[in-house]
Amino acid sequence: MNRTHALFERLSALMQQAVREDAARHGLLPIQFQILGYLAQANRYSDIPIAVAEYFGITRGTVSQTLAVLEGKGLLRKEPDPRHGKRVHLKLTKKGEALLQETWTQRLDKAMPGDLNSREVLEEGLHTLLTTLQHLNNNQAFGVCQHCAHFLQEDGGWRCGLTGEPLDDRQRIRICREWRREAAPHG
Repeated sequence: MNRTHALFERLSALMQQAVREDAARHGLLPIQFQILGYLAQANRYSDIPIAVAEYFGITRGTVSQTLAVLEGKGLLRKEPDPRHGKRVHLKLTKKGEALLQETWTQRLDKAMPGDLNSREVLEEGLHTLLTTLQHLNNNQAFGVCQHCAHFLQEDGGWRCGLTGEPLDDRQRIRICREWRREAAPHG
């Protein structure tokens, strides 16, 4: 194992430990807590049960059981999609949002490099590594909407080039399951 592998392994172990501690503090299992964190970042194409299963690489049955527990605890609610029949969107309740106020992600932000350039270089390197591993492992990519090949900026705002639907400011900065790598600039 080289130094990079050891660093990733240790960082992963520390993050998993932090998630377990955050979840236990609220009487949740780690996957339940992680799903709440995911839903806080998911856009309207990704706040559906199948996207949760794809993102975490878990079965639909596990997702269904987990969502039932979270709904029963008053941490999320299901909202029907007015355009797509049986599809439901998963929305955090105020109680669910409050649970995510002091978590390992805030501690990670504090530990990140302070200067903007170092942070951007780190984030770009990690993003490249992530998308490459997702491709090699044949996983659904997921990514931030405004950095997607489908994202269109227009005079009046933004639109998804895949669905043709307009995107509001909140949707464009959230995780999307339809995300595709932007084409490299020609030149």
